[in-house]
Amino acid sequence: MAIEVTSGAVVYRQGENGIEYLLLESQNKGHFWGFPKGHVEGDESLEETAIREIKEETQLELPIDTSFKVYTEYDLPNGNHKQMTLYTAELNNKEDIHLQAEEIKNCGWFNYQDARERLTYENLKELLDQVNDHLK
Repeated sequence: MAIEVTSGAVVYRQGENGIEYLLLESQNKGHFWGFPKGHVEGDESLEETAIREIKEETQLELPIDTSFKVYTEYDLPNGNHKQMTLYTAELNNKEDIHLQAEEIKNCGWFNYQDARERLTYENLKELLDQVNDHLK
């Protein structure tokens, strides 16, 4: 069994009615909704991977907050085991998002409840719960 190590971030901004979370819809089969994230490449750190993946998938250059992170691990249908670490990253301006067409189908900004409903997987909902509690 191979171990896949991934990293990314829960990107958020302050909206008119509170915190809004950026969710991305994958081009992969199932078109699942999740956060900007991807596999660690070479000798990258988890932090470097998170910054690179945000940029690759959205064209946003955001600093990540390394003082807080959430973690999950799970088995994949292909028999591999995935370890995922997510940091937080705040968007402080109105930068346009330019999606990586090969991997990302759509994106949106959602309040906590709508984001939780939109996320495809339960483990991502649990990570959002932890992030939302931390940001409040």
